[in-house]
Amino acid sequence: MTPEDPRAARTRAKLRQALLEECAERPLEEVGVAALVRRAGVGRATFYVHYADLEALAVDACADVVRDAVEALHAWRGRPDPVSAPPALRTFFAELAPRAALYRALLSPGGGGPLGLVLHRDLRARSLAERTLVGAPDAPLVASAVAATFAGVLADWLHGVLEGTPQEIADQVWQLLVALHISR
Repeated sequence: MTPEDPRAARTRAKLRQALLEECAERPLEEVGVAALVRRAGVGRATFYVHYADLEALAVDACADVVRDAVEALHAWRGRPDPVSAPPALRTFFAELAPRAALYRALLSPGGGGPLGLVLHRDLRARSLAERTLVGAPDAPLVASAVAATFAGVLADWLHGVLEGTPQEIADQVWQLLVALHISR
């Protein structure tokens, strides 16, 4: 694998930051490429060299939430508390508020949408790897169920389909995930 060109990485970082700043001021649907590239200090053609469209940039800009979710779900060691979520998972839910509108635009109820697809893929891969490593039964089935459950609950909570504080939702989704792991 060849290392990434530092100039390309800097340009993508500028575009991601500009998008996050734009979305702090208006919904993603109202953000235009012209305003975005102006804020980032790059040309319109440069934008299209790196991203097919605003949605692709938005998913890239929100990739941290996917990494954070995967890490938060796997931050515990030893025997998990079946009732209370690990602190990292509670923190994850608590820190979603500043960009909740952007996440809602990319994560549809039920866990679909472009960010939901990335979240499901990454959660499933991590769960599958860990279950396979310990020789747990039905690793592919449980990995799919874990990813779908988490992505669905997260999306439904962000969209207001599920009510609860970040701590309550973290504990509730944790209980579901522990039950999935124990049942198989």
